Amino acid sequence: MTASKWDLLDQAYAALRSVVDGMPADALDRPTPCDEWNVGQVLQHAAGDQLAYAGRLTGGPGPAEDPFAPTGTLAGTPAGLLEPALEAAAEAFAGVEPGAEGVAVPLPPFAVSAETAVGAAALDAAVHAWDVAVATGLPSPLTPGLAAALRPAAEELAEPLRGFAYAPALTPAPDRDADPAASLLAFLGRRADWTPPVV
Repeated sequence: MTASKWDLLDQAYAALRSVVDGMPADALDRPTPCDEWNVGQVLQHAAGDQLAYAGRLTGGPGPAEDPFAPTGTLAGTPAGLLEPALEAAAEAFAGVEPGAEGVAVPLPPFAVSAETAVGAAALDAAVHAWDVAVATGLPSPLTPGLAAALRPAAEELAEPLRGFAYAPALTPAPDRDADPAASLLAFLGRRADWTPPVV
């Protein structure tokens, strides 16, 4: 397992790996907090996003399919889908120096500081880890400390992506200091108390 040399990103990747390792085998068709997507689609999207970061950082190929149009049909196991994407992204981010400016990312504004680029990739991985966890009955991997560390990237990047990558922020939001995870999720348009619909 490749470490990115960025603690925040490695924590987020560990959260996503733990959820994929713990999810039930029959979970791919379950609904998620991403209204239009099931678990399989969220996993495809999460893997595709990390490949997109790797591609932008290295100039190499990005994901083979559009991360924003996932089919939900996996060719192999969830871990088999996810692990190559996380490995590629971790290796790419390992070459990013702290304090660097103009680091390429796959979404607007397309070039940001090293710390913001790392935060953006970590935010994506950690929030989708939460999506899959709550969809499959697993404990949330989005700890208060991780959520607080992700908040600066969310505040810098979410607004231009509302309606595309993020839903409108929910109000009133939980107090940021009292519940950093719920507050972050609300800022990104997710309800921390989301539960799967009863069918």
